[in-house]
Amino acid sequence: MTTTLDPPVRIGKAAVGAVGLLALATGALESVVTPTLPLLQRELDMTAAQGALLSIVLLITGALITPVAGKFGDRLGGKRVLTRLMAVVSTGGLVSALAPNLPVLLLGQVLQGAMVGALPLSFIVVRKHLPEGDAKVAIGVVSGLFVGGGMAGTLAAGPVAETLSRHWMFALPTCAVIGSTLLVRRLLPHDPPARSEHVRMDWAGLGLLCGALTTLMLVLALAPDMVSQPLVLGALVVVLAAFVTGWTAVERRAASPMIDLHMLARPAIWKACVLTFVICVGTSMAVYLVPQLFAVSADAYGFGASATEIGFFLLPGAVAASLAGPLGGLATRRLGSRRVVAAGVVMMAASLTAVAAMHTEPWHLVVGKALIALANGLCVTAMMTSTATSVDPADTGIASSLVLVTRVVGYAVGAQLGGALLTAATPAGSDVPAESAFVTGFVIAGAVTASALFVTRTMRKGVTT
Repeated sequence: MTTTLDPPVRIGKAAVGAVGLLALATGALESVVTPTLPLLQRELDMTAAQGALLSIVLLITGALITPVAGKFGDRLGGKRVLTRLMAVVSTGGLVSALAPNLPVLLLGQVLQGAMVGALPLSFIVVRKHLPEGDAKVAIGVVSGLFVGGGMAGTLAAGPVAETLSRHWMFALPTCAVIGSTLLVRRLLPHDPPARSEHVRMDWAGLGLLCGALTTLMLVLALAPDMVSQPLVLGALVVVLAAFVTGWTAVERRAASPMIDLHMLARPAIWKACVLTFVICVGTSMAVYLVPQLFAVSADAYGFGASATEIGFFLLPGAVAASLAGPLGGLATRRLGSRRVVAAGVVMMAASLTAVAAMHTEPWHLVVGKALIALANGLCVTAMMTSTATSVDPADTGIASSLVLVTRVVGYAVGAQLGGALLTAATPAGSDVPAESAFVTGFVIAGAVTASALFVTRTMRKGVTT
């Protein structure tokens, strides 16, 4: 039986601010592992393979939990599911902060992965309680703060771990998540469920998607070391194809699929997913390669920067990423998503190409990384905003989840490709890859990003794609 809904209560700036603070805190907590991975490997005596597993487990969990969270949020109420999801995230952050060894830290990261589902739930709440124009700006602010939080976490994780300990780099953002969740619980009105309280879960589809994502990460992570073992690599590719085929078949036949492939067939949705994947692959290669280039010894061709210095160099990118969300929301409302995305793609492709050609001074990388962060934020915000407002309100979470899953997979694929390039170009007995690997990586990232222009040409010129 469908629930009769009362008119939604309009929320004020304080409530939107609470949602934004939660996005900022979760973004910071999500990003602390990447810049401190070498430190964690030393302190916990991890191998390189274990370090790679630690770096991707949160992404995999997030990609799996996002569509589930979106579906429950659409049907049970965004605030209700959001606060419960944040309780899981907070537990994961505390487990990570107290972890004495790698298995416990992995458990904490698995629980923290639930944070990726927070954004679609935030969009559900904002759209239910604000008019369309205000909702677009609010969604842009929330998206920008999440991106900015990620950059801030990258900036602060090194100094906190070096001056305090690795425990505090998890504990501090976890405290911020707990505090902002309490604010959300207090300031946001309850949003009644849009549909029946009964929710069918597509557990078969969830399991197959888990297998597909895990196998994909294994293929990308192990490919450089398996060149001499083509049969093993081929077997993994076959397993990956089997998982993808099985998942597609299950989702098409499921009465209540985890990811609605029929919605994915809509032009607005599949174009947003393709654009998100391509742009995030290009962005994540830069996100991975720039800090690595800063860290290369000054005796070679790098700058020998410490973790704290790298964080300082990335500060302009953090500022640019934070501004990109609200700027993208305003620009999308005035100019339309097509123009905003096209401008962002051109800016990012040009910046990546410029960094490939010029990277002999720190300011080359600083300026290039800031422009890439700004362009990525504009693109992602425009696509998120147009996607969230191009479907029925009851389907906002599901549509946003499709784009967010694509974002997570794009980031994971780009980072793994960047790592594979550096691994393949590192001579035996050395830990310094050839400079040509960085140039190749930036050129590939620029070319992949530029390919998004073929899709933007087919987008509608209006505000919604």
